Amino acid sequence: MSYCGILFGIQPNTNKTNMIEIKDLHKSYQMGSNSLHVLKGINFSVKAGELVAIMGSSGSGKSTLLNILGMLDVADSGEYKLDGVTIKDLNETKAAKYRNKFLGFVFQSFNLINYKTALENVALPLYYQRIPRKERQEKALKYLEMVGLKEWSHHLPSELSGGQNQRVAVARAMASEPKVILADELTGALDSTTSYEVMDLIQKINDQGNTILVVTHEDDIAHMCKRIVYLKDGVIIKDEKVKQVRASEYV
Repeated sequence: MSYCGILFGIQPNTNKTNMIEIKDLHKSYQMGSNSLHVLKGINFSVKAGELVAIMGSSGSGKSTLLNILGMLDVADSGEYKLDGVTIKDLNETKAAKYRNKFLGFVFQSFNLINYKTALENVALPLYYQRIPRKERQEKALKYLEMVGLKEWSHHLPSELSGGQNQRVAVARAMASEPKVILADELTGALDSTTSYEVMDLIQKINDQGNTILVVTHEDDIAHMCKRIVYLKDGVIIKDEKVKQVRASEYV
């Protein structure tokens, strides 16, 4: 077992049931007097422990799909199940509760709070779970150690590099031990070397059984996943398993 697994006692997930199930998903937006049909009957499932890339050009619907998966938006019709729970008719309070329970997010722009240290940023999801201060600080420090930033725990985002900030964001996503990590263009603001370092970390996390979806427009990043789903004009045009390229080969 890897260092990450030893540190957290994480065992590989051998339960291959569907973690995400999407059936006949439709989403439209009203644009003045016109309606823009963004998702046109998406059928899609992800098994527990998969590492899936979602690819598509601008306007393909990938961001809308990710927002629905992340409970940041709601489909017009269709069914969405997350770990067997039907996600439907949630008010903002319940949606926030489910997001905190099920999901971890990593964004291109990091979305860290500038005036909080790395430790405080990672501990933030645990605060919303009402975990006591001492316990959440200890847990946050462990996850910073996992991403190689324990010694930087008291630094502000402005004192860290782009790659380090993205590692803090990954640690924050992991801190609440979510069912699924959703990564939206997580390497989009990074140079190639740093991108591969971040993907090496993502692969190691996935190796421990965590389910991860990566939205990307970069072909090399997509092939560091195990499966690629291609979207075009609101429909899935290809869904294929690929031979995974290990990022460690380039680090």
